Amino acid sequence: MRRRQVLEAAVLAALPRLLSATPLDKVRARGVLTVAIYKDMPPFHAEGAGIDVELAAALAESLGVKLSLLPFAADESMEDDLRHMVWRGHYLGFGPADVMLHVPVDRPLMQGSPQVSIFAPYWRERVAIARNLEQLPVLESLGQLAGKAVAVPGQSMAGWLLIGADGGALRDNLRTQWKDGVEAALALKRGEVPAAAGLLSELQAVLRGDARFAIEPLPSPRAPRDGWAVGMAVKKDATELAQALQSAVNQLAGSGRLAEIFARANLAWRPV
Repeated sequence: MRRRQVLEAAVLAALPRLLSATPLDKVRARGVLTVAIYKDMPPFHAEGAGIDVELAAALAESLGVKLSLLPFAADESMEDDLRHMVWRGHYLGFGPADVMLHVPVDRPLMQGSPQVSIFAPYWRERVAIARNLEQLPVLESLGQLAGKAVAVPGQSMAGWLLIGADGGALRDNLRTQWKDGVEAALALKRGEVPAAAGLLSELQAVLRGDARFAIEPLPSPRAPRDGWAVGMAVKKDATELAQALQSAVNQLAGSGRLAEIFARANLAWRPV
């Protein structure tokens, strides 16, 4: 038999196995898990480091494969991000990844994105406010911020809530030039403002453990009361991969390793 015929016979013999390979089989055959993570989302990812980077490495380790990170910039909606990074691929030619991190575990999002499975919540995010206890010893309502400068990223949920609070009464007090809540928290720490608002993770990363400051949920009736959980997403048909990743997150949580990952970013992790 000629060499070409031998190769063709080998390919034909392997074809049924290749066609029936699951996404988990393909990850293990490649020896690489490709994980999509958001760019510029401290403390989860900034300049190649952060919670999601460490979590991605731990997930790859649990599968016995290497890690390939796929950082990407957020699009206009979460549905767009899921389309580009999980089930179709980006129009610029990259993606999809095997799994995407930091996806809201949200029923309406699940119902609106039938092409993906969303699972394994690993953090509960909240809109929060931090304050200097000497300047603001008590904060029970947003009205107590009247006349006080508040650092908050303008293009954020915290920014929108404060800009619209009490019919715009606080608008002139807001310092909205900050890129994210980490920058706003640093302004508070430097003494430039008596209060800063953002996401709980952003404020904790800078201020947790400093007795000069308190971090609490933003006292706004429009803020999500219980916050929202973030987890991960894979293609809908990647059932075995989702199960393997869920098992990995369970093991990381049970062993205390997940709490250690968050603690290195100065966040207090609790089971979601």
